[in-house]
Amino acid sequence: MTKDIIPNQGGYRKLKSFQVARLIYDVTYLFCEKYIDIKSRTRDQMVQAARSGVQNIAEGSQASGTSRKFEMKLTNVARASLEELRLDYEDYLRQRNLSQWEPDHPALVEFKKRKPADLTEFRQWVAWAVDYCSATPCPSVSVSVRPCKSSEAAANAALSLLNVVTYLLDRQLTSQAENLKKEGGFTERLYHARKR
Repeated sequence: MTKDIIPNQGGYRKLKSFQVARLIYDVTYLFCEKYIDIKSRTRDQMVQAARSGVQNIAEGSQASGTSRKFEMKLTNVARASLEELRLDYEDYLRQRNLSQWEPDHPALVEFKKRKPADLTEFRQWVAWAVDYCSATPCPSVSVSVRPCKSSEAAANAALSLLNVVTYLLDRQLTSQAENLKKEGGFTERLYHARKR
């Protein structure tokens, strides 16, 4: 009877969106440690936006049992925070005259193939990308300009991960809206349980 009123909730650790958002948080924390001045407000903003993405996915999932609307709201807050973070990475590249790679950039294609699941695998790819772009003329950069920097590779890989997580969160929001429409919220379930 209780499951009719409060369905299972949580389980966010199994969500692909949570797993990717957590990797983005780890990457962003390290990126800011290495490349953003400790006194910069941007550093705090980037870390907080990444953290907000992870925490709101978890909190929304946990709240889903009693409020589907709140779950959707928190999922949308996670989506918005990660969009803010995307802009910060784009700004970082633009302001330093570094390239924002196209999705078909050979190094990003390799990044997507590898599907790094943790910070160690991410760092291995960055090292590979720097070597690759230094040895191979980069399609998005004039050869005479410069070799690829590790910050450029890391920022572009973070943007790639952000593309994935925002896509997943958009799908998650659509699914949550469908579930709310189909199953109703806590008040409706409570009403039906009382009626029975």
